[in-house]
Amino acid sequence: QVQLRESGGGSVQAGGSLRLSCAGSGRTFGRADMGWFRQAPGQGREFVAGIRWNDGAPFYGDSVKERFTISRDDAMNRVYLQMNNLKPEDTAIYLCATRSAPMPWDYWGQGTQVTVSS
Repeated sequence: QVQLRESGGGSVQAGGSLRLSCAGSGRTFGRADMGWFRQAPGQGREFVAGIRWNDGAPFYGDSVKERFTISRDDAMNRVYLQMNNLKPEDTAIYLCATRSAPMPWDYWGQGTQVTVSS
């Protein structure tokens, strides 16, 4: 069974940084795309960033480009999200996800809360 567990969330002031981590098990993560999504109260789930398994290429949602960086460590079955220059609108629950591309994202973690104050 695939399991994903996020960590690293917290509260910061605008302009600050956080680094999220996601530990996975139950899948050969070296052959799976990994990603981050977020969901703010009363809003739908928004794609944040992804990283492909075959070439390690990252891809980002428009709202986080040039501020967030996704990376992965396949030996540790982990994916990271470095978030810089955080803004209050980045406040949300951040969820880790995985997929066997080209299939849709099919496994999700429970999420970690990120709160950015102005």
